[in-house]
Amino acid sequence: MMSKRSKYGPEVGIDLPAARQRVGDTFKLDMAGILLAIAIVLGVVLAIALLSGVDTGLLGVLIKWTPFLGKGFLLNVVMSLVAIVFGTIGGVFLGMGQLAPASWVSLPAKIFTQIFRNAPWLVLLFYCIFLLPFQVRIGDQIYAIPNWLRAAIGFTIPVVANFSEIVRGAMQSIPSGQWEAARSLGYTWRQTVTSIILPQCVERMLPPWMNLYAVLLMATPLASIVGAEEALTNARTALQAESDSRLLLPLYAYLLSWFFIYSYPIARLSMALERRFAVR
Repeated sequence: MMSKRSKYGPEVGIDLPAARQRVGDTFKLDMAGILLAIAIVLGVVLAIALLSGVDTGLLGVLIKWTPFLGKGFLLNVVMSLVAIVFGTIGGVFLGMGQLAPASWVSLPAKIFTQIFRNAPWLVLLFYCIFLLPFQVRIGDQIYAIPNWLRAAIGFTIPVVANFSEIVRGAMQSIPSGQWEAARSLGYTWRQTVTSIILPQCVERMLPPWMNLYAVLLMATPLASIVGAEEALTNARTALQAESDSRLLLPLYAYLLSWFFIYSYPIARLSMALERRFAVR
C-alpha cells in the first residue's frame, strides 16, 4: 500500500499492486472475450453458408482454397507491416517537425499532415500506383516494382500523417515544466525532445499506434483495385474458378473472419495497455 498521510484527514493513496492485479484480471477476461468472438464469427460463417443454400461440400471448398487465400492474406499483412514501419519512422520526424521552433520547419510539416491525414486513402493509392515507376534500372539490371510494393508506399503516406498527429499530441501532453527545466539546464530543443520528451511519449503513443495499425490492415484490401494479388483478389479468383454464386457470401464471410481474428486481439490489447498506463 503506497499512501500519503495528511494532517487534515485519513490516509489517502492508491494500492498499486491491487491495481495491477485488476489490470491483469481484465486482460485475462479480454483473452476469453477474444476466443468467444472468434467462435461467434466462425458460427456466423457457417450460418451464412446454410442460408445461402450451399451443400455440405462447403467445408471442402473452403479447405481447398484456404492456402490460396492465405497467400493473399499474407500479402495484406506484409503491406501493412511495410506501411506501418516506414509510416512510424516518418511520422516521428513529421510530428517533431510540427512542434519545431523554426516556422520554416513547422509550417510545411503541419500542411503536409493536414492534407494527407484528411485525404482519401484510395485516392493516394491511385496516385502512387500510377506515378511511381513500374521498374527501375540499377546498373545494367532492370528490376520490376510489384503492385503490392507500390500499394504499400501509397498506404505509408496517410500513416505518416496520422502518426504525426499522435506524436504531436503525445509531446504536447508532457508537462511544460519538463520543457522549462531542460531549457534551464542548457539543453537544446533537439536534445530536449530526443533525450527527455520522446522517451516519455512511448507509453502514450503505443495504444493509438496499435489502433492505427488495425485500421491500416483493414484498408489493405483496397490494393485489390490496383492489381495487387492480396486476399480479396484471390477470393474473387476462387469464386470465378468455382462458378457457384452461392459461395459468394460464405467465402467473403470466411475471409472477413481472418481479418477479424487478426485485428480484434490487437484492439483488445490496445485497450488493456491504455488501462495499464492509466494506472501508472
